[in-house]
Amino acid sequence: MKPGKTGIARIFYATRYSIKGLQAAWINEAAFRQEVVLAILLTVTTFFLSVTELERVVLVGCLVLVLLTELLNSAIEAVVDRIGEEWNELSGRAKDIGSAAVFVALSFSALTWAIILL
Repeated sequence: MKPGKTGIARIFYATRYSIKGLQAAWINEAAFRQEVVLAILLTVTTFFLSVTELERVVLVGCLVLVLLTELLNSAIEAVVDRIGEEWNELSGRAKDIGSAAVFVALSFSALTWAIILL
């Protein structure tokens, strides 16, 4: 078997695939678009808050966690939908667990913002 790309070429191709993934999420996932817009607005807001640099990093970091979780959830949903459109208990469970992960990340983010700001 022929080995894949290595070195700088591998980094270049991996970066291209990552950008394609972000574009696909932006185009196909309304929740991702909403969360990106909210993350941008809240990140800008942190510069007007009376918080330390470490608190700012934590506030923005939990927003990034939400975006990461949403990307993984979208990937799970895409794979499940690729397998088939008919209802399957395991497919439903996978989608529900992915959704739960996003919910946990959003809840953690909201709690973190509340603790730091209140």
